[in-house]
Amino acid sequence: MRVTIVAEIGSNWEGNLTKAKKLIRLTKNAGADAVKFQIWRAEDLYSPNHPQWKNIKKSELNFKSVKTLYADEIGIEFFCSAFFPEAVEFLESIDVKRYKVASRTCIFRDPFSLETLQAKARTKKPIIISMGMGGNKKKIKNIFSSNKTIFCYCISDYPLEFKKIDWKKAKNFEGFSDHTIGITAPLIFTILKKEQSSKHILIEKHVKLKESKGPDAATSINTDELTQLVHHTNIIRKLKIEKKI
Repeated sequence: MRVTIVAEIGSNWEGNLTKAKKLIRLTKNAGADAVKFQIWRAEDLYSPNHPQWKNIKKSELNFKSVKTLYADEIGIEFFCSAFFPEAVEFLESIDVKRYKVASRTCIFRDPFSLETLQAKARTKKPIIISMGMGGNKKKIKNIFSSNKTIFCYCISDYPLEFKKIDWKKAKNFEGFSDHTIGITAPLIFTILKKEQSSKHILIEKHVKLKESKGPDAATSINTDELTQLVHHTNIIRKLKIEKKI
């Protein structure tokens, strides 16, 4: 079984390119397969009255910053969730290999949600999709009918209480976008998918520096914990599990 581990940076770079580069380097050293950032315009997604507005605006990632981070690539895949069509066009110009669709985009309440999904679909590239806020899965599938898709089990609670996870439902997904505290939940998902003889799964987890204090920090693991997640998923995927007769 192959396990792809995506380190979601979100706002944990805190508007600081030095921290962003450090996170990329440490996630690579931890053994993650990819590092993911988010390209959005704060005004499209949040009200200036939001209690975290200052931090949200600070961690807004522009094209110039992405180019800087991408140019310093050190052997780990770099891709993004994009929240407006021009961001997709830009990411195509630097030739990212895949795209992520965030849960909030799937409910079509944000400006340009449909246009952004259509722009991603036109790339014909693989798409990772979380629908933790709900949405019309049939409509999403139709939009991405020409793309290879991975749908992730996801509940958009931050943090997510462990008891809210429906493991019976989770087993029906190829991916797991996790918002619980720690690494236990993705390890359980890996074991369950191993028992199903799945050939490939994807785990997405928010990752931070130990000193991070941004909006995503409370539900993120640090890079030492990421190292442990990679280590233990490697053990699980190599297990020989006998099928019951």
